[in-house]
Amino acid sequence: MLTNYHSHSNYCDGSNPLEDYILEAINLGFTGYGFSSHAPLPFACQWAMPNNQIQDYLRRIDYLKNKWKEELMIWKSLEIDYLPKISDERRESLKQLALDYTIGSVHFLDYFADGTPWAIDDSHRKFKLGLDEIFQGDIQKVIKKYYQYIRKMVREEQYTIIGHLDKIKMHNKYFPYFDEQEAWYKEEIDNTLNTIKISSSFIEVNTRGWYKGKSKDLYPSTWILEEIAKKEIPIVLNSDAHMPSEISLGFDFALEKLKTIGFQSLKNYNGIEWVDTPIESILNRTEKTFVYKENIKR
Repeated sequence: MLTNYHSHSNYCDGSNPLEDYILEAINLGFTGYGFSSHAPLPFACQWAMPNNQIQDYLRRIDYLKNKWKEELMIWKSLEIDYLPKISDERRESLKQLALDYTIGSVHFLDYFADGTPWAIDDSHRKFKLGLDEIFQGDIQKVIKKYYQYIRKMVREEQYTIIGHLDKIKMHNKYFPYFDEQEAWYKEEIDNTLNTIKISSSFIEVNTRGWYKGKSKDLYPSTWILEEIAKKEIPIVLNSDAHMPSEISLGFDFALEKLKTIGFQSLKNYNGIEWVDTPIESILNRTEKTFVYKENIKR
């Protein structure tokens, strides 16, 4: 199975209608494709889906599932932001949506003095502003709260997939805020992986930071992937596509890396359950279905 479970469309911050991604996925030889638009939020957010569009989004995916059922398995999902109070308020409503799976991610950590939520993956200028104004420039406090939230999310929400685990590292591209090899950071990662290990969630290997030039490595970093392999935590591979041309970006790079690390398989959804798909078989398929695209933004 050649699949992608993390994808955004024009219902949120993606560029194109849903069907454009389906046509490109079929063209590339994918066997399954999942849509995971950013779930609505109870505050203004330029990249989240408006609440009044969610039912249309779900109906449209159901329509396309039936239309393209002979060519491609299509799944409906949401990427759901975790903030403790927000998650408590909308937990039950999200359970009523009959999603095929869920992706849980942490994008927000706190609020500015005026009540504006602080997103950790906004521009570097806004990241630095939040770091200084909310956390008094203490990057360790930021990082520790980020992984604390991920652990709480894993324990409380039980999302199927944990999205871009170490995305907090993205601003190291602009300034060396922290060293991933420092003992305190490794301890946060180890505690987080141990929490995921005893859950039913999978960890996403996300190629977007790499192919967009926001990171020199995947989310999560190679050394974290090595720890994931040691702990035998299941993984899925996603490109976090925001436009059809990004559906397969970074897959060859990631699959070869995962194979070198020692991963034997990825988790894939067959419409009934999540099953193991050998990485070797996916590599053999990708050689026949799409040509590796060099990262022109690097």
